[in-house]
This record gives sequence, C-alpha cells and structure tokens, in this order.
Amino acid sequence: MTSKTKVAIIGPGNIGTDLMIKVLRTSSVLEMGAMVGVDPASDGLARAARLGIPTTAEGVDGLLAMPGFADIGIVFDATSAQAHMANAEKLAPFAKQLVDLTPAAIGPLVVPVVNLEQHLEAPNVNMVTCGGQATIPIVAAVSSVAPVAYGEIVASIASLSAGPGTRANIDEFTVTTAHGIEQVGGAAMGKAIIILNPAEPPLLMRDTVYCLIEDGDTREVTDAIESMVARVQGYVRGYRLKQAVQFERYSDRDPLVAPDLGWNGRGLKVSVFLEVEGAAHYLPAYAGNLDIMTSAALRTGERLAEVRHEVAA
Repeated sequence: MTSKTKVAIIGPGNIGTDLMIKVLRTSSVLEMGAMVGVDPASDGLARAARLGIPTTAEGVDGLLAMPGFADIGIVFDATSAQAHMANAEKLAPFAKQLVDLTPAAIGPLVVPVVNLEQHLEAPNVNMVTCGGQATIPIVAAVSSVAPVAYGEIVASIASLSAGPGTRANIDEFTVTTAHGIEQVGGAAMGKAIIILNPAEPPLLMRDTVYCLIEDGDTREVTDAIESMVARVQGYVRGYRLKQAVQFERYSDRDPLVAPDLGWNGRGLKVSVFLEVEGAAHYLPAYAGNLDIMTSAALRTGERLAEVRHEVAA
C-alpha cells in the first residue's frame, strides 16, 4: 500500500487508548485521524493530543464537524453497547466502515481467524466480546472436524481490567458471546459465563471452553485446536493453551449443564484451557481480555483497509 487509511477511535478509555497505541506503533496500513470522547478532562484525549492526534470532546457530533472527517475511512467504537447504537445511527449516512468493540452486535459478529473474509464489505462489523475473541476460534476449530451440539465458555478476567464499560455490559457480554459461539463458532447451542476475579496480584485472563460432540477422532480435534491457536497467535502473541486438550465421555450425570442430546451418555466432551497475556502496549500484561479485543480489532481494521485500497486502485 502506498498510503495509509485514516481511522477515528470513539472512546478514549482503556480499550480506545490501547488501540490508539497499537495503531501508532504497529500498523503499516492504518493512521490515526481522530480520537473522540465526551469528557474534556479525559486522560485518553489528553494523551492523544500530546501525540499530535486531532481530538474532540463533543462525541460523534464533534467528529462530524472536524475538518479531516472526510478523510477518515474506518471508525472504531470503544464505548458501550448503548452508545454504539446512537453513534452508528449518526455515522450511517457517511459511508464509513465501523468496527464495533462493544457488544451491541448491530453488524455481523466477526472473529478475524474464523469469518472476517466473509464480511469485508459490511458497513458495521462487531468484535463480539473479549471472551468471544478468545474462545470462539476454539469452538470453530472443533466444529471444523466434528459437529458441536453444545459449546460453553467461561471467561475469567482480573477485576482491575474490567472498567465501567465492561461492567455495564455484563448482560450483553453473555448474550452476544453465546450468539457468537453459535453463529461464528458453529455450535448448535452456546452458553457464556464471565467471572471478575479480584485476586491480588491480578491474574492473567483464563478461558475454559467445553464442547460436546457425539463422537470424533481425538487426534484430529487436537490438531485442529492447536492449528487454530497458532493462527490466533499471529495477532495475539500472548494467546496460548494452558495445558493439553482433554477428552472424556459425556454422561447424563455430568455437572456441565446441557440439553438432552439423545446420545444416551455416548457423547464426547472436549475441554480446552487457555491463557491470554496482554502485549502491555498501554494496558498491563494481566489485561489480556482487553488486549485480545484491541488486537482483533486492529487486525480487522487493517484487513478492511487493504480491501478499500484494492477497490480504490
């Protein structure tokens, strides 16, 4: 690419600021065009201004009034599910592509390694949730070799890494992640649980994935999972298996809550244990839940920019 695509970030909190730092430090195809907030005293806005990035504390209305708005091609929204609905409505007439880091799920749910290529022309793509970005690739890996009747994920994150936006969106987190397990991961039924761990010192993000399959080649399932982990590591270096993939026969007496699958106890339960360590670009390393969101959003924005450049050429 001979030029970079300018982007705006709405929401100068932890996620928005970390994403800004990633764009500045690591992207060869994206360029910061604006940082947008609503609080003039925001540390994120002040940091962006010190870095020479145009800022506004007037929200999306301020973004629309900025002299460089016409040059911005992609807008990342790192606010809240409710705020994104209003932001998307205001931006809709201007042919910008939106990358939504909230659980609003207005546009298609996207996990870069699973289904990004199917939605490159969508006006608004949704990054599901941090738990979704960490676990849906695993469900998709299993479903690529054996039908997944039920997928359940448990995301445990450090309490200190859960800001006001995360805490306000707990219900949306569970619903959107469960939908992602089904729509993107390929499970017939999905369930999501989030745990805010108050441990001191803060622990790294941990994710547990359970998949129920009627039967399958355990070596083939393991190979698919390990291959998927390597692909996610292409943009989230701290993403890793915590231990070997586990298999056990599913019993009707299993504590895992699942519907009656009609298998008479002959199902196979696949258990995957993950850990996500953040890159510490701006956020602490224990905040892998936030880092995986910004890393996935960055990868998505870069691919969208590549396609925009190809079309323009």
